[in-house]
Amino acid sequence: MAGKKIQRIFCLTLSLPALFLGACATTPNPDVSPPHLTSGSSAARNDSVPSVNHRHEKAANKAANEPYEDVWDRIRDGFRMPEFESPYIDYYADWYTQRPEYMERLVGRASIYLFYIVEQLKQHDFPMEIALLPAIESAFKPRAYSHAHAAGLWQFISSTGRQYGLKQNWWYDGRRDVVDATEAAIGYLAFLRDEFKGDWFHALAAYNGGERRVQRAIAANWRHGKPTDYQHLALRRETMRYVPKLLAIKRIIRDPQRYNLALKPIPNRPYFEIANVGSQIDLGIVAEYADLSVKELHKLNPGFRRWATDPAGPHRILVPAGKREQVLAKLESLPPNKRMRWARHKIRRGDTLSEIARRYGVSVSALRSSNRLRGTLIRAGHTLLVPLSAASIASSDYGQRSGQPVVHRVKRGDTLWDIAQRYKVHIRQLQRWNQIASRDLLQPGQKITVYLN
Repeated sequence: MAGKKIQRIFCLTLSLPALFLGACATTPNPDVSPPHLTSGSSAARNDSVPSVNHRHEKAANKAANEPYEDVWDRIRDGFRMPEFESPYIDYYADWYTQRPEYMERLVGRASIYLFYIVEQLKQHDFPMEIALLPAIESAFKPRAYSHAHAAGLWQFISSTGRQYGLKQNWWYDGRRDVVDATEAAIGYLAFLRDEFKGDWFHALAAYNGGERRVQRAIAANWRHGKPTDYQHLALRRETMRYVPKLLAIKRIIRDPQRYNLALKPIPNRPYFEIANVGSQIDLGIVAEYADLSVKELHKLNPGFRRWATDPAGPHRILVPAGKREQVLAKLESLPPNKRMRWARHKIRRGDTLSEIARRYGVSVSALRSSNRLRGTLIRAGHTLLVPLSAASIASSDYGQRSGQPVVHRVKRGDTLWDIAQRYKVHIRQLQRWNQIASRDLLQPGQKITVYLN
């Protein structure tokens, strides 16, 4: 990908108090090419490394061929980026340390994906600090979506995702796919590393703020006789805190006891396996064959936007480790015409989409999208395809019905937000309980069921 200039904007998932840094980039001379300082240059970095305890020193001294039991030990042994002193590193280390519940949730999400990410980074000889990058990009949430329209673990915007082969359509978003997005992130980071002559801090700044901005900042500093290392560049405030955030996470992972945190071990073995199902299939069938709920299957396959795989592929589905052969064996005996679970509903006079959706336990949006309807108008005598697995998806997350049911009759001007506030429930709960899509209009007299806990 050498030579491509890709503008990219990312949004960090943490909303942190602003630390103001006054800096202003100077317009570069396009005819001047400043030199690059490498990450290992003593002129560029102050390699001040905090001490570690004896347990982690022992892990760091393991022989290369000695098996690991914990993925965290593999990550620690693979740290290669130098350190530098910065008040921002201390600030973010304190920020994470003061939120142990947040860190516990982050580690829980990371435990699903980290082994795979570490394996891929090892194959490309990347420093293991990169394995921690999703912590500051998405908090290891594959469905994360920023106000800058970046999505997935690695927070790709649409255009950069497509540059690196991430398919995005009605059925599938590769930016949210763990396998595809990790491959794309490695490809993009390798390009940036080479573009900045091996300086990982410049590459990471470009990953966050765009390579042209970093190149202009380097050129401006060079022309004015200033250091061109990352710490001295005049970049956006977010980008100037990006690497310190990563190094703060690194310090915590390297020595959690120093920060009074306990990291739950992550077994050094695959969490999931890849099952190639060959053609389009209903995710409900795969979930059933793998003894999973549809919600659990979606946690491993967040790239699938519907209740089935993309007809044109990928036909690769992640299943828990040990389930691959079981799923494929059952699929072998499934006739091709049974791979999709659809009901055909013949529309009768007086039918409405909302009534049909309630009858089958799916959302109005599921009916509209599966039949490519732009509005809610349907005609008697026509046939609607009803995706039956959408009912399983609709009942997940906020769909649990517990407590006393109360029927609210919609009045003119009512919105879901108004009703949710009145009964102290979540809007998504109202949508799930009543099979209402976010864009559906409420009608006066319509009955909304609320379950009061």
